[in-house]
Amino acid sequence: MKAPRAGGTTPLDPREAILGILRRVDDGAAFSNVLLYQTLSRRPFAAADQAFITEVTLGTLRQQGRLDYALAAVLDRPLASLPAPIRAVLRMGLYQILFLDRVPDAAAVDEAVRLARAHGHRGTAGLVNAVLRRLVSAGEAAPPPRSDFAAHLAVTLSHPRWLVERWIDRWGVEETSARCAANNAPPPSVLRVNALRASPPDVLAALRARGMAAEAGGWPEAIRVRGPLGARLDLYEGGLVTMQDEGAMAVARQAAPRAGETVLDAAAGTGGKATHLAELMGNRGRVLALDILPAKLRALAANATRLGIEIIEAHHLDAREAGRRFPAGADRVVLDAPCSGLGVIRRRPEIRWRVTPELLEKMMGLQGEMLSSAAAALRAGGRLVYAVCSTEPEEGEEVVRRFVARQQDRFELRAERELTPHRDGTDGFYIATLARAGASALGHRETEPGGEASARSRATGAPEGSIEA
Repeated sequence: MKAPRAGGTTPLDPREAILGILRRVDDGAAFSNVLLYQTLSRRPFAAADQAFITEVTLGTLRQQGRLDYALAAVLDRPLASLPAPIRAVLRMGLYQILFLDRVPDAAAVDEAVRLARAHGHRGTAGLVNAVLRRLVSAGEAAPPPRSDFAAHLAVTLSHPRWLVERWIDRWGVEETSARCAANNAPPPSVLRVNALRASPPDVLAALRARGMAAEAGGWPEAIRVRGPLGARLDLYEGGLVTMQDEGAMAVARQAAPRAGETVLDAAAGTGGKATHLAELMGNRGRVLALDILPAKLRALAANATRLGIEIIEAHHLDAREAGRRFPAGADRVVLDAPCSGLGVIRRRPEIRWRVTPELLEKMMGLQGEMLSSAAAALRAGGRLVYAVCSTEPEEGEEVVRRFVARQQDRFELRAERELTPHRDGTDGFYIATLARAGASALGHRETEPGGEASARSRATGAPEGSIEA
């Protein structure tokens, strides 16, 4: 499982790479998908090693609840009391034992012991050896009984109990089970074709010519692809594509921007939606992209350059200042607000272990402030799209309803929708469309990915499942 380092003889160690990512995730340094991209794009791992690193890293994080339950049953001390590197070694070793048939149990144990010796000492190596060998011989402890279904589901589908209980209260056992299972499935890789530089048929042909499985997605610019990252990096670096989930694409599509308009992206980040808006506008008009982090604005500028986009104006500005800085200055406003991220658990599995109920309340206050200010930047007759990559009501519909209730008929909720992995095949999103008083001719309707109404879509003043223009 090792590949030679380019220009030298020192081997690249896939398990060391996995351990490094897991430790940084545990420290809260970055998200796993970002660290994986950095690791795989910067170091010349063979394709088989890339697949192994991806599966074990994300699988260990997805199954952490189940792994910890199994480890706790055989450890003579709390798992949390062990050094962080040893916890990670135990988890990744046990993941291979339980979930990877192609890795012999003995090899998984031996490699874990090697890592424990390198990142600990002889005592920790002995502990790892004893614990994993016991689990190989005796197997996992039985999960909690179904009579306590929340506890049973929390272990068997590896989600925090508080979140499972919350979802059961809202949706019932069957829906909650489906959501948890979907969160543990690998997400699809989706490319957004840059219409300024390429056409979807041409990109599809290029991907297939490289032996990759590729098919058209639910949006005209979306392509679903399977295959090693390295085989498509040149398309990304050449500005032909951007990696973006179809749920995220739905946000810019919902805004339905037109060439020549002024569009404000109130929390632009690295520019995923701002660049999509500019592409939909044919690079004609203005996209005002705001963010409070200079590093993200630098990444946004690099992305715009990579894609050949010239109409984005980056501003170092808090979204809560948008209305003051650009009063009634935009035809359309997009606010993809900071949130818990509970809708993208399948893509960033560690989120389930980081989020707390208290965070939802905290985010709700921030989201409300940002929405009020972003709305003040919208012209009469304009359209505002509010979105979060979460389906929790505190972050979505409750924020929007509180905002509308305060507006005294100045804003109207035209449509709202919920996208979920298990129903729509996208990341989880809540998306609402609001119109400022005086709305007249801002448009047309857009269909959802795949052209069919989502089973969870809701509309106000519009047909079921439509996106109101």
